Amino acid sequence: MVKILAIESSCDETAAAVVADGYRLLANVVATQIPVHQLYGGVVPEIASREHLNAVAPVVERALAEAGLALGDLDAVAVTQGPGLIGSLLVGVSYAKALALAAGLPLLAVHHLAGHMSAPFLEHPDLQFPYLALVVSGSHSGVAVAEAPGRYRLLGQSRDDAAGEAFDKIARALGLPYPGGPAIQRAAAAGQPIYDFPCAWLADSYDFSFSGLKSAVLNFLNRCQMKDEAYRVEDVAASAQEAIVKVLATKAARAAAELGLDTIVLAGGVAANQALRDRVQQLAEGRRVVYPSPQFCTDNAAMIGAAALTKYEQADFADFSLNAQANLPLYFYD
Repeated sequence: MVKILAIESSCDETAAAVVADGYRLLANVVATQIPVHQLYGGVVPEIASREHLNAVAPVVERALAEAGLALGDLDAVAVTQGPGLIGSLLVGVSYAKALALAAGLPLLAVHHLAGHMSAPFLEHPDLQFPYLALVVSGSHSGVAVAEAPGRYRLLGQSRDDAAGEAFDKIARALGLPYPGGPAIQRAAAAGQPIYDFPCAWLADSYDFSFSGLKSAVLNFLNRCQMKDEAYRVEDVAASAQEAIVKVLATKAARAAAELGLDTIVLAGGVAANQALRDRVQQLAEGRRVVYPSPQFCTDNAAMIGAAALTKYEQADFADFSLNAQANLPLYFYD
């Protein structure tokens, strides 16, 4: 049995997990910084890195305790190398290197998005390659073909704001709390999509663009304020969510159909959005739609442990010169 301790610190969650044989979760601990960053309406990078410094050792210790293991019982240490906030990444990478060196264990460097695309295996170990992956988070929105473990071919991605970033900015404009995605979803549940906000379809492309939608919502709110016109926050939230979900789901379903892929995987924080899940399922035309539980959609270390197994099996070990990379490529292109 291969037991991997995984550490994730790419943004504002300090997480550690112990994963056995890739998909059997022995421990999963997440220390969230949401209450800290809510004061500012978004993640403050300098504060995030300081919070990681305070949390990383207790989080790792708790994960090992929950798994009932000591460092010497492990087979490897895995860590998110990037992409993400450089200060946050450095905390996780430095701590993982120190642990691996002290315990004489192999070190595994994992791409954050590879982690997200591996998260569904934690609950669906029967998932088979290849599959169509729709990866949507606060920093990335993309459609890719997962051809094999660690081999991802990019079909399209956001040309400006990611979907999660658009949710956060629109939520802030509406006076909703951070994080914006869950706040928009809660508000939208009590509203109706009565406003026809624009969708950037970018014909003949799997790319996305959400900056125009963000600007349209802000302009709408400014016009209402200047003209003293009333609106319901819930209806604006529902309309903005509809514009985002419609484009994401339509392009993912079209890609799966055009490429003959019978499985669509949703990954990333926005994959927790129920409207997106429902719309993809509606458009999937009988294809299997797989997505993680909400706890594995948002940043966590269990997904890093799942992605690390293939690297361990291939002896793809990092050396102790490993450094964090804020911009780390993952995909290959045709």
